[in-house]
Amino acid sequence: MTHRDNEGLVCSLKFLILLVALSPELLSLGAGVQLQDNGYDGLLVAINPQVSEDQNLIPNIKKMITEASFCLFNATKRRVFFRNIKILIPATWKANNYSKAKQESYEKANVIVTDWYGAHGDDPYTLQYRGCGKEGKYIHFTPDFLLNDDLTAGYGSRGKVFVHEWAHLRWGVFDEYNNEKPFYINGQNQIKVTRCSSDITGIFVCEKGPCPQENCIISKLFKEGCMFIYNSTQNATASIMFMQSLSSVVEFCNASTHNPEAPNLQNQMCSLRSAWDVITDSADFRHSSPMSETKLPPPPTFSLLQAGDKVVCLVLDVSSKMAEADRLLRLQQAAEFYLMQIVEIHTFVGIASFNSKGEIRAQLHQINNDDDRKLLVSYLPATVSAEAETSICSGLKKGFEVVEKLNGKAHGSVMVLVTSGDDEHVANCLLTVQSSGSTIHTIALGSSAVENLEELSHLTGGLKFFVPDKSNSNSMIDAFSRISSGTGDIFQQHIQLESTGENVQPHYQLKNTVTMDNSVGNDTAFLVTWQTSGPPEIVLADPSGRKYYTDDFVTNLTLQTARLRIPGTAKPGLWMYTLNNTHDSLQALKVTVTSRASRSAVPPATVEAFVERDSTRFPHPMMIYANVRKGFYPILNATVTATIEPEAGDPVMLKLFDDGAGNIQMNAPRTSVGRSEEEQKWGFSRISSGGSFSVLGVPAGPHTDVFPPCKIIDLEAVKVEDQVTLSWTAPGEDFDEGQANSYEIRMSKSLQNIQDDFNNAILVNTSKLTPQQAGTKEIFTFSPKLFTEGPKYQPEGEAQENHRIYVAIRAIDRNSLKSAVSNIAQASLFIPPNSAPVLARDRLILKGILTAMGLIGIICLTIVVTHCILNKKKTADNKENGMKLL
Repeated sequence: MTHRDNEGLVCSLKFLILLVALSPELLSLGAGVQLQDNGYDGLLVAINPQVSEDQNLIPNIKKMITEASFCLFNATKRRVFFRNIKILIPATWKANNYSKAKQESYEKANVIVTDWYGAHGDDPYTLQYRGCGKEGKYIHFTPDFLLNDDLTAGYGSRGKVFVHEWAHLRWGVFDEYNNEKPFYINGQNQIKVTRCSSDITGIFVCEKGPCPQENCIISKLFKEGCMFIYNSTQNATASIMFMQSLSSVVEFCNASTHNPEAPNLQNQMCSLRSAWDVITDSADFRHSSPMSETKLPPPPTFSLLQAGDKVVCLVLDVSSKMAEADRLLRLQQAAEFYLMQIVEIHTFVGIASFNSKGEIRAQLHQINNDDDRKLLVSYLPATVSAEAETSICSGLKKGFEVVEKLNGKAHGSVMVLVTSGDDEHVANCLLTVQSSGSTIHTIALGSSAVENLEELSHLTGGLKFFVPDKSNSNSMIDAFSRISSGTGDIFQQHIQLESTGENVQPHYQLKNTVTMDNSVGNDTAFLVTWQTSGPPEIVLADPSGRKYYTDDFVTNLTLQTARLRIPGTAKPGLWMYTLNNTHDSLQALKVTVTSRASRSAVPPATVEAFVERDSTRFPHPMMIYANVRKGFYPILNATVTATIEPEAGDPVMLKLFDDGAGNIQMNAPRTSVGRSEEEQKWGFSRISSGGSFSVLGVPAGPHTDVFPPCKIIDLEAVKVEDQVTLSWTAPGEDFDEGQANSYEIRMSKSLQNIQDDFNNAILVNTSKLTPQQAGTKEIFTFSPKLFTEGPKYQPEGEAQENHRIYVAIRAIDRNSLKSAVSNIAQASLFIPPNSAPVLARDRLILKGILTAMGLIGIICLTIVVTHCILNKKKTADNKENGMKLL
């Protein structure tokens, strides 16, 4: 997030997270962004459909990035600049000879332009959650920030703001300011401002005007009302990550200007490294050289694109393999629900099928009412062929024929490709697919699905899913439910509230509740599916007690589905459903519930689940994320569970945290959103499919423990009376799973000493400290006097009057594997001679620190790997790949 200069404080926020090979010539680290010959190509800026059309918005975006290109070129010492930029204009704006968008969509954009949805403020913000040196997800600007020139007085020029946010997004550096800790006491007991570089000048201001900095301290804490006002005229040239609004600031802090003592996120997340050190260690810099002194980069060029009609074609496998494990039935059930409930109104939809050859089943029909939806359902394949051979390229060819009949090209269209077959010839149409302008979403059924199927999704920016052959799995419907138009208009898209399935014994029940919060309720549908024979006995009760029965549902006995659409806006509260298996055999019964936003301009709570990469190789963990928010504001303290469905064996359930478990704290946007009285009473329920991933090279049998505890990144130190109290989030035995065996805490009076030589820093006695379960808050108090008194422990070259200590910690598992050393916490032992301790205030601050330590969570999915080892016996030709579904 960008630092705004003295115009008001920017609050920090903790965000809940659920759940390429590089060549010197071409570097692609994001959604379509490539670095070639020092220039970035393919940067995508997308405007949300909810943004009102304004003739000044696009010129201002161009002006911002043009200025940013030259600022970036200078800040990176003639290394990189922006060459080609795409601006995606929403279909809601008037057509103006814009080019037709191909595979570009709002959801793939590197930079998005949208409001905060009713909240005040125009802070630019970057969703950066993967840690130091890792790329983020997108940059967010509000229309007002881009249109209101008065805001530049506080934020600085838009071009320099863009460079600040680009450094977050591309290189994974963090802010060098800290609005929660604007001051600190350094090793020489001097009050310092949290800044980088220290050359930036200004004056201390108390309640009544300028004051000596000593007046800003009470006991060991800082007096409320004290501020540091920066001089408008500066000589300092760094740092862009601290205050880009200052005209003299044109560089990043490097080793000579970096302030390692400042309590900011850059130091916490990047182990005290300077922003420039992290940037120059990136792939962008390792594989490129500065341009010559006489050469200047050209101004950026811009392409204006606009999304056209929404066009979808279902490309469905009908080979004989679809007869196995009820695959065709489950496909029919999911496709029917997609056509009847999920796909948005006014979308053009067609259907193609394939075995060894492709066939067009339905030309494009525009969905304007339920009759259009029912007509499309009637074209779904009802039987499978006798042929086992599949030709995915033949199916896609027919799909392209379908969508090209609308405008002559496949640009901007979407293919939903479902297959269970093994096709060695997919590579034959990869180039055609890539150049088609269509986005391919792939759904693989069963373990025999073609291995390079996912390349189709990767090349076109589509989603990919894996559906195991399990009768009680609802993952097929979940996959279809995840596929949206990609416009970013959350007020039009469906939201999945429930997805569950169980094998129910004869004359037993599947009974549960689903929460309908007041942000959703329009176009609400309950879908019940079953395995054999007739439907179960259904009873659905709304919050007022009104009941719906089986006869109230629209039943399709052929597809074995029953669907109920709630008229109007569904009542908020708890809806209870009961499915009674009235048959004499075990039944797989499943329930899906979807809804849409209840009100315009009041965004509903949403969840987005995703994995860090498509595949990983044992023993590297797979990281799963989820973004739970309302509009762009995070919802904290939600209970979030990730379900991983392997090819074989039972699903693995993982609880995801936003309390610091794991090893990430994000660059956070403002404050979290408050919850309404109804939401506090009932809560809310959301479901999202995160796609599939692979773990390669998993040993077939038991193996040596190779997974250490996660790095602790939220260590805090607070001095209370004569003691120092440490607090942190407990890691696990294996990353953030389980319980570590012990802790190693060391301290030093030298920051350099503990940073460079942790093993030889002073060891703190932790014999009475037993690690708790991962995710638990740990608190440990010790007396630093036992370690700091006397010259024996004085680091060489340090002044004797240094009364500041630095502390770090690492966790150790039962096999003596050690985590990485934590962030370094610091505490001042100095008490001003003329100020009395204010212990109650100290304790209040400590309590505030401990209760406000909600951090992002990363789930290091060691348990997935172990699950593979225990449950998966693969044949020789499949040992390298284990595909799983989130």
